[in-house]
Amino acid sequence: MLQVGISIGSNKNLKFLIKSLRPNMLLVPIATIVGTLLFSAFASLLLSQWSVFDCMAVGSGFAYYSLSSILITQFKEASVGLQLATELGTIALLANIFREMMALLGAPLIRKYFGKLAPISAAGVNSMDVLLPSITLYSGKDMIPVAIFHGILIDMSVPFFVSLFCSL
Repeated sequence: MLQVGISIGSNKNLKFLIKSLRPNMLLVPIATIVGTLLFSAFASLLLSQWSVFDCMAVGSGFAYYSLSSILITQFKEASVGLQLATELGTIALLANIFREMMALLGAPLIRKYFGKLAPISAAGVNSMDVLLPSITLYSGKDMIPVAIFHGILIDMSVPFFVSLFCSL
């Protein structure tokens, strides 16, 4: 995050980046959230041990594995017990790491087959930090403001969605 901040702050085109933010940029994080939650709901059909809301809580991590897995374990412990809460937290950790790895390694193919916004959506919360160089390489420098804006909004949504779906 520090390097991203320094890189953006030292950018001579910073005013242009700020001016390039548009309301329609909200569509990318909204599409990411809706798509991820729909896929997570469908995944519950394969994972019969877990409810649709448990699967949606796992998906709500949006690749933020360090936070979502801990939140899920803490929120679910009272209702399902420590062992099952830990299992669900571990599933969240692995699912989010897998999402990040697929976004990193699959960025060229994701861009080729789904467009220049797809690597941003696939990256989830990591579009603003770890995967920003990959997004820049495959989607172009003009996608940097979108990726950072996307990452910030997704980052702020993780605690809300995880706690919401863990409480249902």
